[in-house]
Amino acid sequence: MGTKNKRINSRRRVSRIGSYAIASSIKDPTCVSCTTFNILAPIYKRISHKDPSYRESDVKDFWLNRNKRILDWLLYERASIICLQEFWVGNEELVSIYDKRLGNAGYNSFKLARTNNRGDGLLTAVHKDYFRTISHRELLFNDFGDRVAQLLHVELIVPFSQYRNNNTRHEILIVNTHLLFPHNSSLCLERLRQVYRILQYVESYQKENNLNPLPILLCGDWNGSKKGHVYKFLRAQGFISSYDAAHLYTDTDAQKWVSHRNHRGNICGVDFIWLLNPNRYMKLLKTSWSEALSGMLKHQLRRALVTEDDAFAFLKANSHGHYITYSGFYEALCQLNLVGHSHGLSSEEIKELWEQVDIDGNGVLDYVEFKKRIWNACSDQIDEVRGNKVLDDVINKTEQTIGFSVKNAVLFPTEVEKGKWPEDYSLSDHARLTVVFSPVRMPCFRLTSS
Repeated sequence: MGTKNKRINSRRRVSRIGSYAIASSIKDPTCVSCTTFNILAPIYKRISHKDPSYRESDVKDFWLNRNKRILDWLLYERASIICLQEFWVGNEELVSIYDKRLGNAGYNSFKLARTNNRGDGLLTAVHKDYFRTISHRELLFNDFGDRVAQLLHVELIVPFSQYRNNNTRHEILIVNTHLLFPHNSSLCLERLRQVYRILQYVESYQKENNLNPLPILLCGDWNGSKKGHVYKFLRAQGFISSYDAAHLYTDTDAQKWVSHRNHRGNICGVDFIWLLNPNRYMKLLKTSWSEALSGMLKHQLRRALVTEDDAFAFLKANSHGHYITYSGFYEALCQLNLVGHSHGLSSEEIKELWEQVDIDGNGVLDYVEFKKRIWNACSDQIDEVRGNKVLDDVINKTEQTIGFSVKNAVLFPTEVEKGKWPEDYSLSDHARLTVVFSPVRMPCFRLTSS
């Protein structure tokens, strides 16, 4: 009872002080702050419900005034890291305004347009008082959604000298991205592909530069809520949602907050700043792609079917025996909308997925294999045992690095923190998320490839 009351009181405390404390937390010279914000590109903002083709980009005064207000808020908060999505990179005047105001405020800015001249893209800015930029990389997915991602490798500078010594690294990897909008269930697979490619790219960068584990911040509009498989997949890799950590929310607290009202009028929480501390991983990707697909299959089955018996019968289809055949398995994938279209599973991916679940390789899945590799697949669960072993393994290592604890996190406008969307909010169709981190020294170890 005491622990429960303590949690409730802590949640009330965070809620009460959030909007008031965030400004002072950001100004704390011993903290690092990060803001992520989808600022709704004027080329997408509809002005009239009667004429969907009439956009804010058609009226200069509209988009100019709104973006000036956005910049006013960003520079008032002065987060040390700013990650923007749907930044209108195709408009030179707007780009110049952001470059000038952010530059005058002490930021180094990096911009990346979506492929195929979509018009919008990403902007990531880091404050020169806090960071020295080591490298900036661009990831182009070259998929049908023309999505992209940015990777910044930065080094903490003054006022973090108290963490410096010969054995302590003080670098961070920052990712900014905007995943595909799931217009239908078939696109959930594409979003998983995008996330997997981001982690592959970060992992490759670490190996290429001979880096030991560093803290990783994944920021942006993930276009999916805590109920989706992408959320579960990132949690399985050891990442935590910073906002949820600050407010002591669990993975099942999916309705506590929202951050987006989409063009259909639905509200949901889709904007995240994910944190992975260096003492939580020896290998960034803990699952193979076929294991990730198995986890998605499990997620889709559990959404569509309540019991494992129903799911087994669904996959078994017209099989006369008490087993699942390849043809029945394929038919189920079609019904789950995972194959049969241009962005579905490829024939090679289907083969790899089948080999992943067919443990004995006899060409059929019995009930035991189904339960172990599909219904009870652990690829989307956090491996706490492995995590504890990691901590035990590195506690005696001499090399250390900087990690982060979540000090505070706030969404604006404040109504969204209670799961409501204010009708008078006009800055964007997304809320602004700001998280304050406290650097902490922690043990470090070498990346592994297995």
